[in-house]
Amino acid sequence: MTDGMNTDFHQSRFPLIFSKIKFFLNAIKFEESVFALPFAYMGMMLASHGFPKVDVFVMISVAMVSAPTVGMIANRVIDQKIDAKNPRTSGRHLPTGQLKTIELMVPGTVSLIIFIITAWQLNTLALVLSPFALAYLIMYPYAKRFTWSANIILGWALAMAPSAAWIAVTGTLAWPPVLLSLSVALWAGSFDIIYHTQDIEFQRRENLHSIPTKFGLVASFRIAQTMDVLAVICLVGLGAWLELNVLYFISCIISACLLWYKFRLVKVENLKGISMSFMRINPMVSITMLVGTILTIYLTP
Repeated sequence: MTDGMNTDFHQSRFPLIFSKIKFFLNAIKFEESVFALPFAYMGMMLASHGFPKVDVFVMISVAMVSAPTVGMIANRVIDQKIDAKNPRTSGRHLPTGQLKTIELMVPGTVSLIIFIITAWQLNTLALVLSPFALAYLIMYPYAKRFTWSANIILGWALAMAPSAAWIAVTGTLAWPPVLLSLSVALWAGSFDIIYHTQDIEFQRRENLHSIPTKFGLVASFRIAQTMDVLAVICLVGLGAWLELNVLYFISCIISACLLWYKFRLVKVENLKGISMSFMRINPMVSITMLVGTILTIYLTP
């Protein structure tokens, strides 16, 4: 009888556990949290002039997944009341009760600890800067309550990745990764502006702030397009600075074409293409630049 009860217990618990894991990964948008990972690997490979030691690569990978996880969880927990009011986000896991706050806070705390441990294992500068990086990731969700530059602040949350990877390899910071980070900040800020054009009316009603809320739909698209142009210019400038070969610049051209295509999918008069733009074009840009960097490093005589 007891064995039967234990079997039933385990049979009922395992589907629940797996569903919670699925809810958790969906809640933190795990696929979005690694948008900047290819740019982090770019910083890593440019710093090491190739593939670093395996242990360094593993720790960078762990850090670049654990840190965005902390940020995404902070975003979900801090904004859960706002998400519940917004028709676009009211179906998220915290507002609907599919997940409890504690079920996000526990893995968030674990991710925070893992990030600090990996920074400690890498080098002194990484360890010293890790609390500041975490503080930024945890605090940036509050920006929309105070400033229209919230989208740009979000961009810099992702932009830390390449400079952080450079520091992980070298133990120092230099200007090339800062230029790469600026490009990422512009690129990420641009797609965050476009993404939040969906919420203009809601944000104005709730007294929340963003570039779309401040400047309107048409101006927001122009700002986002300008930021993408500047992002590509930064990438080209990085290649010229480091004297990278033609393969890198080809990846810049392909990325520029992808960013142009993004604005063919999403227009002022038609925002329906935002999901495809956000989930497909963005990863393609970062992966394209990583591939171009790898080919450049390993095919340069």
